[in-house]
Amino acid sequence: MTEAEAQVRAGKDKLVETETAAGDLDRDIRRIERDVEGVRARTEKDRSLLAGSGIGAKQATDLQHELDTLARRQGVLEDEQLEIMEQREALGMDLDHARRVLAEAEQRQTEVTERRDTAIADIDAAEAGRRRDRDAIVAGLPEDLVVAYHQRVDQGKVGAGLLRERRCGACRLELDRTFLGRLRTAEKDDVVHCEECGAILVRTSESGL
Repeated sequence: MTEAEAQVRAGKDKLVETETAAGDLDRDIRRIERDVEGVRARTEKDRSLLAGSGIGAKQATDLQHELDTLARRQGVLEDEQLEIMEQREALGMDLDHARRVLAEAEQRQTEVTERRDTAIADIDAAEAGRRRDRDAIVAGLPEDLVVAYHQRVDQGKVGAGLLRERRCGACRLELDRTFLGRLRTAEKDDVVHCEECGAILVRTSESGL
């Protein structure tokens, strides 16, 4: 996983965590609102009964006691509601921050992905160009040279090495003087192999012959 992907993953995890906490607080707020509404409805009902006619002294006392209890209960619920709403407000800022962080991480990931895709496209284009150049060169080479080269490559060996300053470019070894002497008399079109590793030797003016 790349650093950009890790940042996006962490941003998503943090956002989910914050959204979950916010959802829990929202449910608590709705629950308390329902409880407060229930207390208020019961209070209104008791007040109506207390204000009506035909109730005895004991019932009136019981109603007043219940009204006092309901008032205390409403006060507790409203205090709890206020505390949770303050927590929710603070969490809302955390939620906005988590969303910004994730958006920035996703933007960075997009930029990294675009740069990667561009680099891959450039590499593919360069490789395609090298293949075209190689195919053009191979088309002009003697068939026996091409066959010999592919036989070595198919065996997992280096196919050819540049002979430079009497040293084979495939095995990096300096070649024997006697062998170099034979190379000097060989025709330029002859396919010659390194006496050390067997790679096809590519002779140039820098070969030291």
